[in-house]
Amino acid sequence: MSDANDVLTFAPVLRQALRVGGTLLAVFAVGLPLAACSDESRLVVHAGSGEHVFTVEVVDTDESRARGLMYRQELAENAGMLFDFKAERQVSFWMRNTFIPLDMIFIDAAGEVRNIHVSARPHDTTSIPSDGPVQFVLEIPGGRSVELGLAAGDRVEHPRIPTQ
Repeated sequence: MSDANDVLTFAPVLRQALRVGGTLLAVFAVGLPLAACSDESRLVVHAGSGEHVFTVEVVDTDESRARGLMYRQELAENAGMLFDFKAERQVSFWMRNTFIPLDMIFIDAAGEVRNIHVSARPHDTTSIPSDGPVQFVLEIPGGRSVELGLAAGDRVEHPRIPTQ
């Protein structure tokens, strides 16, 4: 009979553990899909030449956008930086304190590429404008957009860009 008494003694502890474990499991089950959906490091450009995947760093504050890729010495061929201006507007960039050539892909709020500036020169302070209002600018290694055949009208897929 002592075995039955032991089970009865530990029953409240077991019930509490199951409640806590069940709650943790529920939180994990709900949070896992949200975490998968919020991976902002993956960006896909849908071009006539196919799908091209980039690993990007997102910058969306005045400070982080002003710093951009300044002072970086290298950028992997499928890496980039996505600038989010949070609303469409005319934007322009320059290459002050930027050590690597960059392609700038100007993207509207719906994810359509508006224009591309190829191989911006390091340290050049000449203004590089968007061709109309955009919400996003993707910077990738200089010349990469030509290698991949990217063009105005291509579509960009990213968690910050609504799907249509």
